[in-house]
Amino acid sequence: MYLVTELVFAACGVVGVLLWVTGRRDALGLTSTGALFDRVLADRAARMVILLFWWWIGWHFLFARTVDPHP
Repeated sequence: MYLVTELVFAACGVVGVLLWVTGRRDALGLTSTGALFDRVLADRAARMVILLFWWWIGWHFLFARTVDPHP
């Protein structure tokens, strides 16, 4: 299960990098990453949701032990 989680996390990273590169090339008419963050983070509610989401991710996957490994 850990391998699946790590592979999905790595795939999300690869997709993020590919979207970043595509946005920099302007091949599909996508906006740049900086402009996207400027637009999303302009709203206070969006900043709070992102903050809570990252807190939840950190709590469940980095700090708290949510799965007991089998011996």
